[in-house]
Amino acid sequence: MATVGYLEGTDSTVLTRLAVSGIDTLPLSNGVDGHGKYVNHLSKGEVDVVVAYLHKLTPAAGITTSPKDMLFTCRIQNIPVLVVAPGEVHDAAKKVLGEATYKAVVTPENLFDEIKKVIG
Repeated sequence: MATVGYLEGTDSTVLTRLAVSGIDTLPLSNGVDGHGKYVNHLSKGEVDVVVAYLHKLTPAAGITTSPKDMLFTCRIQNIPVLVVAPGEVHDAAKKVLGEATYKAVVTPENLFDEIKKVIG
């Protein structure tokens, strides 16, 4: 069974569609919001994909963590990351992500389908 790790703000309709499809979901934290398990504490095989809206990967004022730092474990563990942002800001989102490792920047309306593509 596949498991989708998601940061706070992920569309509850998408999460519900995953649940009724037999796909587990695991709340994750960016290390600041305390939403769930800290994303950099994921173990190999614990999730099949991580989903995060772009704003959850950008540091708040006074925090020195970059998107690359926040997704370090995903890179090391080869966990694909789908970053969610409106289509009109995809180019800007990629600049904000910089050297962070991620699979794709996707639109909110295509998120469910993109998750299904990643997990099979």
